Amino acid sequence: MLLFLVLFFAIGLFFGSFLTVLIDRIPRNESIFGRSYCEVCKSVLSWKDLIPIVSFASLLAKCRYCKAPLSYYYPLIELVTGIIFSLTFLYVWNNFQANILALTFYLFISSSLIVIFFSDLRYEVIPNKILFPTFFLTVFYILFFHTRIFYLNLLSSIGLLVFFLIIYLITRGKGMGLGDVKFAGFMGFLLGFPQSVLSVYLAFLTGGISAIILVLWRKKRFGRKDTIPFGPFLVEGTFLSLFFGDRILNFSTGLLGI
Repeated sequence: MLLFLVLFFAIGLFFGSFLTVLIDRIPRNESIFGRSYCEVCKSVLSWKDLIPIVSFASLLAKCRYCKAPLSYYYPLIELVTGIIFSLTFLYVWNNFQANILALTFYLFISSSLIVIFFSDLRYEVIPNKILFPTFFLTVFYILFFHTRIFYLNLLSSIGLLVFFLIIYLITRGKGMGLGDVKFAGFMGFLLGFPQSVLSVYLAFLTGGISAIILVLWRKKRFGRKDTIPFGPFLVEGTFLSLFFGDRILNFSTGLLGI
């Protein structure tokens, strides 16, 4: 088991390097097929500049060509992807006996969620080019391979979609973006009930705590123009509910004596 976890962590590191390309280029409507380049001097990077973590450390966080500082954002995404890939393998191993189809599906879902998380965090955009294919693949997968939960997940999707749409309309887009509304529909379909409700609760809880901390640190101010993207918290709630939802729910019901 440990060997597989390390293996998927290593695979995640390399795949995370590709995800950084999607995160940076899709919100800016750039092609994802071009060679990687330095954001400052535009020099095309060679293979030795693209080894996850190692290249960043060996270059002392500076561009090989212009010596401009490199963002810690890139190795962070690689590390996060490595960890998420290991957790995804563990989740599939425990729930689907390491089924290859399930593993492929959930690795794709995890990769999409990582792209959505950092795209919204950095550019305040949940890209449709990532969300829509992921949504349709989820519907297809559940319809053909988990038919017995399809209608429950469909109702969960519609319920969250309507709930978030009401918030969007009431706040006129200031309390919730349209991308968050679409993501909520996907989240409901992926998680079903009651995990989807848990994910929303966790998203609002962590989002609220983070907003308070940022205001206290004077990084943000309450106001119409100073907003915090909510997509990352929805993604975080989705991951927590997916990987640990049953344990959280069991722990919560135990505390309540249910």
